[in-house]
Amino acid sequence: MNDEIRLRALSEFLKTKRSKLQPQMVGLPTGGRRRTLGLRREEVAQLAGVSTTWYTWLEQGRDIKVSISVLEAVSDALRLSKDEKKYVFGLALEETHNTEITIEEGELITPSLEKILKELKYCPTIITDRRCFIVGWNEAAAQVFLNFNLLPLENRNLIELLFARKELKALAVNWEHFVQGFLSIFRTYLGQYMADDWYSHFIQQMGDKYPDFQKMWKESEVSSAPEVMIEFRHSKAGKMLYNLSSLQVHGANDLRCSIYTPVDGTETEEKLKQLIK
Repeated sequence: MNDEIRLRALSEFLKTKRSKLQPQMVGLPTGGRRRTLGLRREEVAQLAGVSTTWYTWLEQGRDIKVSISVLEAVSDALRLSKDEKKYVFGLALEETHNTEITIEEGELITPSLEKILKELKYCPTIITDRRCFIVGWNEAAAQVFLNFNLLPLENRNLIELLFARKELKALAVNWEHFVQGFLSIFRTYLGQYMADDWYSHFIQQMGDKYPDFQKMWKESEVSSAPEVMIEFRHSKAGKMLYNLSSLQVHGANDLRCSIYTPVDGTETEEKLKQLIK
């Protein structure tokens, strides 16, 4: 990712997080009428113990020198979560990781992961790589979402499928909330793999093709493992309730396992059994 795109991403993120904070949330007086939402730049600078000019330059995306201690102070001032802080550090310090990645049919799914997929028979489970390409799934996932076998490998990007496929947009009752969880995970990858130009190209293409993506991406949520309850309206099974757990698979390939567990006390598991049989 080139410096211009990296610094613009940092600028947009800091502005968004500042706009979501109110003075009373950080122990500052409300004061008079405000022209913009959220804290003023000088207030963030005050909380972080830096000059207003320096923070303004940082938020404007200027190429300035930053230290870990100052980034810590700015992160604390903006009340960033652990995942959000890692994202900011990745952008500001240009931390890079190995960018080599190849996608070959089935090569990332080890025998142990294959067994896990089979054992989770009534829990729809999807395994994705760090670019959010679907590299593994079980029969339950194929029944609830899509038969991914019917899609070419290059068309199995989970983020794009959520915007491109009408059946997926109709599946989740609160589609925006459902998608935002995956976008927050995707943003953590962006922060980790600054050197991989694929991310900036993909984000640009998604923004050009899907206006909803552009709007939701600007919300700037970051979370490495959101856990939420999802309500689906399946075309055949009707109402289904799942708890979504997103787990990182430790290893060189940086895979993620998204497991949908039927909510206890509902008919979800029985409905899924009927779909699978």
